[in-house]
Amino acid sequence: MNSNSSELSAAERYKNSKSAASFPKLRAFEAQLSFPLDEFQVDSCRALESGAGVLVAAPTGAGKTVIGEFAIHLAIESNQKVFYTTPIKALSNQKFSELVKRYGKERVGLLTGDNNQNSEAQVVVMTTEVLRNMIYANSETLKELGFVVMDEVHYLADRFRGAVWEEVILHLPKDVKVVSLSATVSNAEEFGAWLDEVRGNTKVIVSEIRPVPLHQHVLFGSELLELFESGSSQSRVNPELLQKHQARARSPIRTRGKWGGSKHSSQERNQMIRQFPRLEKSEVVERLDELELLPAIFFIFSRAGCDGAVTNCRRAGLRLTNKEEQKIIRQVAEARCSSIAEDDLDTLGYHEWLESLERGYASHHAGLLPAFKEVVEELFLRKLVKIVFATETLALGINMPARTVVLERLDKYNGESRVNISAGEYTQLTGRAGRRGIDVEGHSVVLWGGQLDPNLVASLASKRTYPLNSSFRPTYNMAVNLISAFGKDRAAKVLERSFAQFQADRSVVGLAQVISDKEGSLLGYEKSLACHLGDFKEYSSIRREISSYERESARVKNRAGADARLSKQARNIESNLGRLRKEMRAHPCHQCPDRENHARWGERYHRLKKEIDQSVAQLESRTGQVAKVFERICVLLAELDYIRQANGEFEVTKAGLQLAKIYGERDLMIAECLKAGAWKNLDAAGMATMAACLVYEGRGEDSELEPKLPRGAFTEALIETEHIQQQLQEKQENYRLPKDQRLQLDMAWGVYRWATGAKLNDALKLTGLLAGDFIRWSKQIIDLLDQISVSADSQVAQTSYEAIDLVKRGIVAYSYYI
Repeated sequence: MNSNSSELSAAERYKNSKSAASFPKLRAFEAQLSFPLDEFQVDSCRALESGAGVLVAAPTGAGKTVIGEFAIHLAIESNQKVFYTTPIKALSNQKFSELVKRYGKERVGLLTGDNNQNSEAQVVVMTTEVLRNMIYANSETLKELGFVVMDEVHYLADRFRGAVWEEVILHLPKDVKVVSLSATVSNAEEFGAWLDEVRGNTKVIVSEIRPVPLHQHVLFGSELLELFESGSSQSRVNPELLQKHQARARSPIRTRGKWGGSKHSSQERNQMIRQFPRLEKSEVVERLDELELLPAIFFIFSRAGCDGAVTNCRRAGLRLTNKEEQKIIRQVAEARCSSIAEDDLDTLGYHEWLESLERGYASHHAGLLPAFKEVVEELFLRKLVKIVFATETLALGINMPARTVVLERLDKYNGESRVNISAGEYTQLTGRAGRRGIDVEGHSVVLWGGQLDPNLVASLASKRTYPLNSSFRPTYNMAVNLISAFGKDRAAKVLERSFAQFQADRSVVGLAQVISDKEGSLLGYEKSLACHLGDFKEYSSIRREISSYERESARVKNRAGADARLSKQARNIESNLGRLRKEMRAHPCHQCPDRENHARWGERYHRLKKEIDQSVAQLESRTGQVAKVFERICVLLAELDYIRQANGEFEVTKAGLQLAKIYGERDLMIAECLKAGAWKNLDAAGMATMAACLVYEGRGEDSELEPKLPRGAFTEALIETEHIQQQLQEKQENYRLPKDQRLQLDMAWGVYRWATGAKLNDALKLTGLLAGDFIRWSKQIIDLLDQISVSADSQVAQTSYEAIDLVKRGIVAYSYYI
């Protein structure tokens, strides 16, 4: 047996070495690595060296970026350029630092819209939006481009920004090889088929193998139980866990401060608490530490919950670090925050934050100062911070693997109600568990609660359903840019090749089959309801109409009372009912002895006919849907003089050239305001405030703040802006196009005060925002002002330049490039 194994091994080695000889560039690249490549990495790199593009879908932490780095190696070997795109600036900055260390600062550049370093380098890291804008501008930088790496390409499904990925994929020169790196998605083959159709010669490589095995647990009080039965391969829930859950679920539960409807003694209440064990966050961390499951990421689906968990640990006196680690933590934090003013540090709660950091724990969410988040990320990677309480945004790409991932619960608030997380979200969150090269295995831990069914956890843990669905839709800015670059007809053809249309067309095939099957059934129903006395379909329609009026009559009578208008409506309904009943009795089929049997078939016929009509409408809406929306956009743009027809071709007008430089949700509205001169009387602070109104969107929470606004010129400009928006909304409705959301003014006064010199503490109080949110919105305000400054007339452009300087100061300026 050993001899046979040795012979097989030798044969395999010979086969591999012979195969490797066909890929000399891969062999040279591998020689630079300190670890062997996995099978999916080898397959992907070989496809690239063979001249194909690739789509690589693999779990978080599997090592997809190695394939992107091989594309860089190929570009350098062939003296070509390579762009490495990421969805967010933080990831671009992180990748830029990594590549500078590897290839040197002379060879690597960075472009994130607000940070331009060595842009003509051979290797340039950038956000996807920057590349899209370069394509539309036909930038010289695109010359000699050989490869584009699209990291985190599953962002294509993002509702707000996903279209950018499709635009880039569709418009890149054909000879550029695209390396698409994605998280595990269930329809990778479908996405790969589209890439192959629009880019040509694209290989799909899918790996579902986690580099570090994941063990799933439920923390039942202080007892850590396996989720699945040992040896069941995630097919059977641990019977011990089910038994304990069912025993607890049958026990009394506490409801809103009262116990079970009758009075209970203190001893009984304590017994009930023990029956539903729930540990404090500090106790959970202590238990993880005892089980050697740190470092860990503890996902809590609220910012306040994350900060509260840190406070709970600090008040409990929890300490996870030694004196040497505390010293290093303080040095890192002080070095990173040394440029921040002392007053701002106090406002940001720096000293409490630092105390928690030194003890080995921290929170991580979008409301934190970007510099604080960067410190937490660095210290966690260096194993100095042992546990991070994070919102789900941490799962979106930042490189922070842990030994263990903890989930507080399996539902979250989506802005309207609490909803269960999906299997895809569960996979993405738990995908952080297990550090390659450090951990032998990773662990996920779900905290048990009275409402937590182990079967639900098991169903989430065993599924890998994370479909990639296009969010692509034509925008006004996209339309003028496409027409300027390609002409209207070619632009429409390009849009018909989008992934959105590709998915719609594929669904049409299935929908058409469903319609065909239902039409066959409809013919059978038609035969069964046929009556020798007359047209029973007609008779059946009268009966259905009578039933509809009878239901409406009952509703109106219940509501009418003394309301004269409703009483008149009730009389009209009764009049129609009388007419229809007379028609029904006069119809020949009313005398049929088999009438009720026919009627039952008639009901089935009409229900199925309604389903078919709905499916046909759905099919028609999906066929060429992207091109139809684009056509309606073009008609509106022509009406508003952003494009015009000349010599049989469409051309972009001066106003259209302004619109081409404005990106965002309200692109056309902003262009309309510039065209109308709505903001020409604003000063710089007023311009910054107007930009805040245009970009800000609340988080779905009711604000207790009454929007306060600057007076004078700003009030007049806002009235005109809202009037322009109302007129535009009416036109959008007429053309069956999505309407812009009304302006949200909650941030206006705080931004105005910030722009006129207020301190950070005042700005945060007036906006009701956390520091991280205020900075993030300020960055978007600056981005919009920058767009206006390059598209508006000289007066508004100058005001916008000045407004940028007013917003980009203090902590905003410090955080701008992070």
